[in-house]
Amino acid sequence: MVWIKRILKVLTVIVLSFVFFLILLFRNDIPTEEVDQKYATPESHFISINGMNVHVRIMGEGEPIILLHGSFSSLHTWDSWQQELSPYFLTISVDFPGHGLTGPDELKRYSLTDYSLLILELSEKLNLDKFHLAGNSMGGAVAMQIASTRSDKVLSLNLIDASGAPSIPELRMDEQAPEKTDPWIIKVAKNPVFSSILLKCTPKFLFGMNMKQVYADPDKVTDQAITRYYELMLRAGNRKATLDRLEAPRETRIDFERLNMPTLIMWGKEDSWIPVSQGYALEKAIPGSKLVVFDNAGHVPMEEIPTESVAKYLSFLGVEVRMDYFQEPKLMTYAD
Repeated sequence: MVWIKRILKVLTVIVLSFVFFLILLFRNDIPTEEVDQKYATPESHFISINGMNVHVRIMGEGEPIILLHGSFSSLHTWDSWQQELSPYFLTISVDFPGHGLTGPDELKRYSLTDYSLLILELSEKLNLDKFHLAGNSMGGAVAMQIASTRSDKVLSLNLIDASGAPSIPELRMDEQAPEKTDPWIIKVAKNPVFSSILLKCTPKFLFGMNMKQVYADPDKVTDQAITRYYELMLRAGNRKATLDRLEAPRETRIDFERLNMPTLIMWGKEDSWIPVSQGYALEKAIPGSKLVVFDNAGHVPMEEIPTESVAKYLSFLGVEVRMDYFQEPKLMTYAD
């Protein structure tokens, strides 16, 4: 009987310690007004689409480029790119529902199809007849879905470590990589026990761990970026929206044969979320596309190596960019 009492005492201590730990991690949602005041900019607009106030950032003028972020992210992932693109193009970055300052959708419209329809509605609201599309990760899959359903509206595609690649078994051996699996943060969020805990007890250190996983060089991860990701997730309703989105059936309606517009595929060689083999698969699936692999980047090259990655994109769009002004300029352009 003595050993049973000892075991019960140990278990009691463990349970109480765990409860105390959760109490320390407990975080209320941050009020919408507080987050909006901190992270909205003079270029921010809240556009009413299908009952939602969608947060967009509009900068520059010229041919429009719509920038689509990935899962767990926000339009802030394009901060550096938008600064560099806006002298030449009208740039429009978007917070998807359940992300950033757009916040949750009461109707839980979080599928790739829902997001693609929203972007098409946004383009109508902004009177954009045609536009370029650039998307990272989940945003890349949304971009492909838009382009395959309304190819008449898409001038070009830029797919950056995009999800949604088809399975192509005949890749070269040097293109092969371990089979793509969900990152640990998504596995945790999908677990019914842990998801219930994360809904109210969301530790900031998880965001630091996650960012260091998606960067090739963890030293480039700043406290400012971690805080932004963390606070935008804690915006009222975003945590619940994230769990609702991950629980929804994953659907893709991409017809790769219809992606006949000029397409640039960009990939971080050290991407641990979506391996570079997926980039080779997309290059094979999309006629006439070109893949550029960055040796010194992970899952979000536009954040980790913004200058190098945006220079490649500008060249693709026909803008002369010279990293070294002692060299002759090299000009690439998307086809007419």
